Amino acid sequence: MANVTLRQKKIANGKLSLYLDFYPPIINSKTGKETRREFLKLQIYEFPKSDLEKQHNKETIEFAELIRSKRLIQVRDKEYGFKDNTVFDINFVAFYDTVVEEYLNKGSYNNYLAWKASLHYFKAFAGNKIQSHKLSVLHLKKYRQFLLTTKNLRTKKGKLSHNTASSYYKKFIYVLKQAYKQSIITSDLSLHAEYIKVEETHREYLTEEELAKLWNTNIKIEKVKHMAIFSALTGLRFVDIKNLTWETLFKDTHQGVYIKLREQKTGNINNHPISDTAYGILKMQETKEGFVFGEIKYSQVTRPLKQWIEDAGISKKISFHNFRHSYATLQLANGTDIYTVSKLLGHKNVSTTQIYTKVMDKNKIEAANRINLKLDGL
Repeated sequence: MANVTLRQKKIANGKLSLYLDFYPPIINSKTGKETRREFLKLQIYEFPKSDLEKQHNKETIEFAELIRSKRLIQVRDKEYGFKDNTVFDINFVAFYDTVVEEYLNKGSYNNYLAWKASLHYFKAFAGNKIQSHKLSVLHLKKYRQFLLTTKNLRTKKGKLSHNTASSYYKKFIYVLKQAYKQSIITSDLSLHAEYIKVEETHREYLTEEELAKLWNTNIKIEKVKHMAIFSALTGLRFVDIKNLTWETLFKDTHQGVYIKLREQKTGNINNHPISDTAYGILKMQETKEGFVFGEIKYSQVTRPLKQWIEDAGISKKISFHNFRHSYATLQLANGTDIYTVSKLLGHKNVSTTQIYTKVMDKNKIEAANRINLKLDGL
């Protein structure tokens, strides 16, 4: 008689990956070949330390056991010629948590934290447990309203920002879609979702004069200055600069200096040309191999960056990502066409890049200066 067993495989970072072991082997629908394993994309802590990690392990294993039970019924139904009619009824909050944990090992750590925060808000709305069969369109509407009216749970001050609410709701809808694909819910509730429309925000940027002033202003950690200005000269995100290695830098007659870049956010690989000035900043670093800027975390950047901006006498609200915004805006201001800027930024769609054209609209600036009156005293 066929059997399905839940097993564990040791992976990096003190984690165990959960998979199903089939006996006898089944046919993989994608490859057409026999296989005994199905990895569930679920991970648990090998040695859980905190109550949170223990709770995560408990919920993840419970969820994996439900999948194992379903697979066993599917295999045995097929063995005896029965129709597969298995439907899940599980804790949807626990399923949401497993989707979040998948992002720990893919994409940037900041993206994982954003997913973690989205789960935090859903728990604030629904509690730690809601059975999948009880989910309804009414939950979608109520959760949408909750996000639009709730306070900021991190700062405890003011409402959650509109665009953050939009981001968290979008993530929730994605989880619903995954739940439907995996038969955890019987109908695609995401089809009834009314997305929260993103509001346009002002993308702050630094001028050439301000960047020059910053370069001549002392900072507590010199490496942070170099990374920030390098971002303004190349348009690279913090995570791409942090992971930049000497082995990915190349130089030839036709392309000059360029980076063989795999973007952390999109996974795309491309040759990213950099200016001589940007390359000069890289040569100032003490490293000769491996990570160009050595080991550094984003948490080490925020405070010295803020103080540096203040010391330079710049009153704009600037984060590290605003240096990337500055690159995009200044490229457009200096005549680079939007399609080229879009490629340099690694955007999939030009529509994403068009945000920056509103910041630096040359036609509007030229129009504003067409009417010139000679007024006494001015």
